[in-house]
Amino acid sequence: MADLDDLREGTDYSGPAAAATDFPLKGQSGQDWGMRARLSRVFDPADGKTVMLAFDHGYFQGPTSGLERLDRSILPLVPQADALMCTRGALRTTIPPQNGKGIVLRASGGPSVLKELSDEETAVAIDDAVRLDAAALAVQVFVGGEHETKSVKNLTTLVDQGQRTGIPVLAVTAVGRDMVRDARYFRLATRISAELGAAFVKTYYVEDGFETVTSACPVPIVIAGGKKVEEEEALRVAYQAIQEGAAGVDMGRNVFQSEHPAAMLAAVRGVVHDGLTPAEAFDLFETLSH
Repeated sequence: MADLDDLREGTDYSGPAAAATDFPLKGQSGQDWGMRARLSRVFDPADGKTVMLAFDHGYFQGPTSGLERLDRSILPLVPQADALMCTRGALRTTIPPQNGKGIVLRASGGPSVLKELSDEETAVAIDDAVRLDAAALAVQVFVGGEHETKSVKNLTTLVDQGQRTGIPVLAVTAVGRDMVRDARYFRLATRISAELGAAFVKTYYVEDGFETVTSACPVPIVIAGGKKVEEEEALRVAYQAIQEGAAGVDMGRNVFQSEHPAAMLAAVRGVVHDGLTPAEAFDLFETLSH
């Protein structure tokens, strides 16, 4: 039994990162060639950052707003994304195999929005992921959720299978309705995911202490876009996250629910890859929208 009587909060998050290696992604230089090759299809090797386009929402929400017709809403956006996060159903039915993007394949599922979401199982066999040439597998991890242990088991099962086949795993930190979204929680959720073998982690940005989340996580962190907000605010959050150590963004609703999705995705790329400030990125959005 772990000794929880003296569980002290960490304080040493500052200082320079570890020396860079010949592979640009944090914590991944020790992986084998195939794993690094797949990660290079998700993260741009030129800067080690990524703009992922998430449209896997239908696996538990059904045809949510903006995703009623993937062929109309998503296909025009594919060229501007570094990687696509989707289900195998959407991939096979909608995404052309010559799209040239890294595919982050949703690999967990089970309950719909009508049930307890943390009660997920693995939902993709590793041989099918290989057939689909997935660049990574995405699995939800519900730290503190009702079915926390099951979701952690899903993660470790996929990590084991991914290590055998050279496919990295993205751990997606899910936050329950009653959980506090603060840096302390996200340090816990992201570090657990990394310690158990995730090659990169998707989590939420928090205003207070996000730099401690990225500092304490030994693998790259990509931020979730979350619910739809005004474009200027979404660009500000993306900028702050990158400035505070994130390796990219995985936006869905803040792109495909925008009135001008292509312009918004271009503006996000400007923040992540070109170092645009929120004001500069919003000006780009406004220009492209008109």
